[in-house]
Amino acid sequence: MQQETRWDRRRWIMSTGAALLTGWAGAVAAQGVATRAAAPVRLALIETLSGPMGNAGEAVFRNLVWGAERVNARGGVEVAPGVRRPLQIVRYDSKGQPQEALSALQSALDDGITLVAQGNSSAVAAALIEAINRHNEREPQRQALFLNYSAVDPVLTNERCSFWHFRFDAHADMRMAALMSVLKDDASVRSVYLIGQDYSFGQAVLREAKRQLALQRPDVRIVGEELHPMARIKDFIPYVTKIKASGAQAVITGNWGNDLTLLVRAARDLGYEGKFYTFYGNALGAPAAIGDAGIGKVIAVADWFPNAPGAESRRFYESFRERFPNPADDYVHLRMQLMIEALAQAIERAARVSGAVGTAQPAALPVARALEQADVTLAGQRLRMRADDHQAQQPLMVAIMDRQGAPGVPFDVEGSGYGFRVLKRLEADAAEQPHTCRMVRP
Repeated sequence: MQQETRWDRRRWIMSTGAALLTGWAGAVAAQGVATRAAAPVRLALIETLSGPMGNAGEAVFRNLVWGAERVNARGGVEVAPGVRRPLQIVRYDSKGQPQEALSALQSALDDGITLVAQGNSSAVAAALIEAINRHNEREPQRQALFLNYSAVDPVLTNERCSFWHFRFDAHADMRMAALMSVLKDDASVRSVYLIGQDYSFGQAVLREAKRQLALQRPDVRIVGEELHPMARIKDFIPYVTKIKASGAQAVITGNWGNDLTLLVRAARDLGYEGKFYTFYGNALGAPAAIGDAGIGKVIAVADWFPNAPGAESRRFYESFRERFPNPADDYVHLRMQLMIEALAQAIERAARVSGAVGTAQPAALPVARALEQADVTLAGQRLRMRADDHQAQQPLMVAIMDRQGAPGVPFDVEGSGYGFRVLKRLEADAAEQPHTCRMVRP
């Protein structure tokens, strides 16, 4: 079984690499860019690529590949004066388990990769941060860098912050504050039910929901609070039955993947008429699962939505749909694209400062120092890295589900016929929050 898994991974490496290298080579030839070698700069994606949450991992992979293709189309990354290399995404399946993720990390390190990306589990991210800290201390000549695009437990850039870890998503407290900026003005909500996945992120969401409700809507009653096993519940009917019986006018949840889809589907089947204030209700099957019952009721927070106003945003989304026309592949996150742009910027900045950042695989330390200064813009959205805690700062948006074609909803999600209309945009300075990180730098 181990040999078979390794062969599958190698096959993905070769197929993905071939596609990216072909595109890059064409771009280099067209632009006349001088190069002394075509060995790629590799970024290891350690993610859940199988099992019930595998769809989320595959969606991330498409995002990172698309970001790499954009970098490679302009000639790749300049790792030394006159030397450009393509960017390649290499897949490692963590199966959603911290121990599997640690094994995948070791495989990536053994393969000579120094750049690692992960995000779809804060528990996995915490394990990777600790492992990379230990590895970098033991092997200073082979240090690694961790790029986090979705693991949003606040402790990862607070008490457990690390010089080697950079988060490109808003953490859970930032997201909750954005949601609360809408809920506080929603006079129809007088009672809420809190439900989440029973791990560090889900616990953090419920904890922060209670804190912010007490501050911003002390009149709202919490009529139920529940944590459930992650990725193990096949039928959420019993949970929604309790939600209905509680009389809750809204549900607040950080659920993602199948745990969200099955939750909202059960709510539709039982005729629950309350609102859903969610972190991820805008994708991965949730809109189609709830259907018309979600119009005006499912609210989500994100760094960006396909229906975000502006011509640049529209062109960005249209180009993604052109690249991935299958409705099932319609899952794009601007922050993941900005992360790839920030990485390319940091590698090139480090190369300008030091003259070179390594051979095919950049040295982690100079890239990390350059990444602390990251400031990139794409599709009208600007992201900058806060050096004090390595927490990215960017605007946040809150949107509500509606039928495609309604005002402000030119695009639907995943071919469902439903999209999200932006209700509110918080600029980066409004979304920013203080931190407790005490960064230890090498």
